[in-house]
Amino acid sequence: MNVLVACEFSGRVRDAFRRRGHNAWSCDHLRPHGDEVNTQIFHLRGNVEDVIDGDIPQHMLAYSSSSVPMFIKWDLMIAFPPCTYLCSSGLHWNKRRPGRSLLTDQAVAFVQQLMDAPIERIAIENPIGCLSTRIRKPDQVIQPWQFGHPESKSTCLWLKNLPLLQPTNVLQKPESGRWSNQTASGQNRLGPSPDRWKERSKTYLGIAEAMAEQWGD
Repeated sequence: MNVLVACEFSGRVRDAFRRRGHNAWSCDHLRPHGDEVNTQIFHLRGNVEDVIDGDIPQHMLAYSSSSVPMFIKWDLMIAFPPCTYLCSSGLHWNKRRPGRSLLTDQAVAFVQQLMDAPIERIAIENPIGCLSTRIRKPDQVIQPWQFGHPESKSTCLWLKNLPLLQPTNVLQKPESGRWSNQTASGQNRLGPSPDRWKERSKTYLGIAEAMAEQWGD
């Protein structure tokens, strides 16, 4: 199966599919790559809009290889569009900062473009935010603790021709009443830092494995 993992820099979902024998490629627009040694292999560096139709520009190959075909008909796309201007936690700034609402409009339009891509099977991932009202409600909301990680992070999935992602390892909530990534008030414990977006946007390995196992048939 030819799999396009859009807007992914860590390579976790891509690598989960490749371990199962799929021709999976990640694509991200000039962001710093992850710490994994082989991240740049099977990675397309540039705009995902330029490869959705299957044509692969040579300049987008982060790792040069003569064996890479210049056309790939994608069977499945899993996309992780940036959530900065879409998630509920930041939308209040749209009324305080001039021009920010326009950035939200552009982000919504980008997600719609991904949903309308000429690919048979599509999954879009994003946190709870304005996509539910601006486009449509998600098909399901998953949590890391359903896939073996003792953490909480509501994650929405919009699906096209794909089954719901089934939990693989449901954990019980700790006796403290909060998950390992939460403060006593229920807020995320990861404080502000230059790499916060990077750490928060990494797909949990349990979820990546479930995607590859359940959607890779």
